[in-house]
This record gives sequence, C-alpha cells and structure tokens, in this order.
Amino acid sequence: MNQTKSNPLGTQPVAGLMVRFAIPSIIAMLVSALYNIADQLFIGQAIGILGNAATNIAFPLAMSCTALALLFGIGGASCFNLTLGRGDPDRAIYYAGNAVVGLVTGGLLLMLVVELFLKQILVAFGSPADVLPYAASYVRVLAIGFPFLILTIGGGHLIRADGSPRMAMLCTLSGAVINIGLDAVFIFGLRMGMTGAALATIIGQIFSAMLVIRYMRHYKTVPLKAMHFRPDPACLKMIVSIGAASFTNQIAMMIVQVVLNNSLKYYGLLSVYGDSIPIACAGIGTKCNQVFFSVVIGLAQGTQPIESFNYGARQYGRVRAAYRLALTAGFCVSMTSFVLFQLFPRPILSLFGGGEEAYYRFGASYFRIFLFFTGINCLQPITSTFFTSIGKAKYGMFLSLTRQILFLLPLVLILPRFMGITGILYAGPVADGAAAVTAVVMARREFGLMRQKEKSVPLKDALG
Repeated sequence: MNQTKSNPLGTQPVAGLMVRFAIPSIIAMLVSALYNIADQLFIGQAIGILGNAATNIAFPLAMSCTALALLFGIGGASCFNLTLGRGDPDRAIYYAGNAVVGLVTGGLLLMLVVELFLKQILVAFGSPADVLPYAASYVRVLAIGFPFLILTIGGGHLIRADGSPRMAMLCTLSGAVINIGLDAVFIFGLRMGMTGAALATIIGQIFSAMLVIRYMRHYKTVPLKAMHFRPDPACLKMIVSIGAASFTNQIAMMIVQVVLNNSLKYYGLLSVYGDSIPIACAGIGTKCNQVFFSVVIGLAQGTQPIESFNYGARQYGRVRAAYRLALTAGFCVSMTSFVLFQLFPRPILSLFGGGEEAYYRFGASYFRIFLFFTGINCLQPITSTFFTSIGKAKYGMFLSLTRQILFLLPLVLILPRFMGITGILYAGPVADGAAAVTAVVMARREFGLMRQKEKSVPLKDALG
C-alpha cells in the first residue's frame, strides 16, 4: 500500500495535524520545563538565594540530558518518518529501535561521569564556595535519574513519530505531577532540602520512563522486535547526523550557561551584587524564559512528523504550511513572554523567595535587558527544527549554533571587559537579534529551492 496515500501525515489538513501533534508536544515540553522550575520554586521559598543559585549551577546538566535525548529522539523520529514517507516501513522501524539503544546508553554514561566527577564538574560550572554544598547534595541524587529522564524525553519523540502525541504527553505529564506533589512533601513536610527536591524529581522521571518502555513494546505503525534494537552502525550514523542539530543547540546552550555562570560569578564579585545574587537571578530568568520557550520548542517538535513525512513524499507545500503555522503561533507566545518580563519582573522574582534590594534590582535588569528580544526568539528554534526535519542536518546544526556559540558566547566574554556585569546583560538582546535575522535569510532561501522543485514535480493541493 502506498504510504503517502494511507498515512494521515500526507493527506489530512495541515492545520488539523498541527493541533493534533503540536498541542501534546507543547504540553509535554511545558511539563518538562516544570521539572526544573518546580524545584526552583520550592527551593527558593524554603532555602533562599543560595538554593536558587545551586539549581542554576546544576542546570547545565539538565541541558546535557536534553541534548542526548534530542540527539537520538529527534534523530530517530526524523529518520523513521522520512523513511516511512518514502514507502519503506521495514527499514524505518530499525531507526526507532536503534534510537532507544542510544538513549539508554547515553543516559547511563552521563550518570556515571557525573557521579565520578561531581565536585569538579560543579566547580567548573561556576559554583561559588557557599553554594557548592547545596549544589552537590542536589546533583548527587539527581544524576541517578538521568537515564530515565533521557529515555522519557527522547522516547516521547519516537512515540509522536508513531502517531501517538497524546501518549507522549501523558508520559511526561505523569512524572511532572508526581514530582511537584513529592516536592511539597519532601521539602516542606519532611524538611529534606535539596536532597528532597532531587529525590522527588527522579521518582517522577522513573515513572515516566516506565510508561515509555510500556508503549515501545506495542509500537503501532510497525511492530518493534528484538532484532530492531540490535545496534546498526548505518542506522546510528544517520540518526546522529539528523539529530546533531538539536543536540548541538542544547550543548551550545549548556556551554554558554557554564560561561555565563562563571562570568556572573567573576564580575558579580567586582560589583555591588556579589557572586551569588547574579547567578541566582540569572537562574530564575532562565527557568521562566524556559517555560515560554518550551511552548515554542513544542510547536517546532509538533511540526517534525509533518515536515519530515511530506518532504520525503515531495509534498513541499504542506511542509511550508506547517512551518508558517508554527511560526505564527510562536510569535504570539514570544510576544506574551516579552510583555510579562518587561512589566512584571519583581512579582516574578518574588515567587522564588525574597531577598535584599540588590536581588530585586539585578533580577529586574536581567528580565528587562538580557531577555529584551525574547519576542522574536521563536525564529531560530522553529527554523532549526525545520531544517532537521527535512533532512538538511548541516543547515539545522549551523542555525542551532548561531544564537549561542557564534553570537552570545563571544559577547558574554567581550562586553563585560568594557561594561562590567552590565555588559553581560546587553549580550542577550544583541545575540537574539542576530540569530533571528540569520534564521529569516536561511528559511527564505530554502523556500525558494522548494518552489523550484515544485515546478518540475506535479503535486497535489499543498494544504490537503
């Protein structure tokens, strides 16, 4: 049977497919963001600035988990859908099986490295001396859950690729609900502090991972069998090449976060704020921005099966339609976050515990200056995912590097030399603006190439 004609990704209206795939993906990403922000909310109220700073020091490790999950999750899902769209389901299923192997192996290796070199890693991540004990007690327990977190995030992409976005959402949502409930019990009820927050998180992650494993045993489109989990170098190479853009984007974010923490520590000591306040405020700003940014990422991920399948089936109009719908919704979300960050920074900071006036002053500046161009931040991730989804991994990788490595990292290192800690704040909007312009130029060029292909290939109505 012709896969293009029988698969709804190639026939149903794009807008309806976007609702079906993007909304569960958005909810799943929001819930994933809540894993981080829930701990910060409870820790901030119970412990204060040092606890908030500790979660920010640990945050690059959460990014590394997401990086591995996207490498094999998005890589495997894109390869699965692209191959399915080309009419080869027997080959497509090997990509799903090998992706699971990569997720589990990557999680176990990361856990081992963190447990063996915990103190060295946290110091390298910029932990001040008074924050280090809080960060160590938190991460030591948190690392146990890395394999489960990676399997949950990456497995969610494979489940969506199989046409079950609601199940992907349920896997993540259930763990987050458990995490939030146990946070209150362990932190306030049992007064377990940072250890309690980490324990609540990994219990939720284990439950979510068990749901993913249960689903993978009953894969719908093509049944997964033991032979599909046998490592295949060709499959793994293709998965990694396609997932590399999303992986690189997360690693870039992690590197910038580490450099940012160290810069805030160094230049904070030279300012009236000290070393802990800037790190704590930046952590709160990052987590809050992540809530809105997760909606944008969810939109991008929701387009992945649609863009991959239809590009493989040469239905380019449907690919463009999915991209434009995601971008329109992304602008609405991004502008909402811009308004909130500009008008209500102090009330937002108060949610994470109180502090001295310097805490509120620096925190408000971080929201209003560093995150000034959050209103256009949707362009880069949606466009990067678009290139990854259509199999142009090199373009996706380059675009994923623009904001973090090519623009933000040099600015964070250079501007403070002339402007002190204020220079770090202005590095954010300059990098965001430059990345957005680059995304627009690359997307317009790719759309032009698609239209040229359409002239030589008879296509059906692009919108189904």
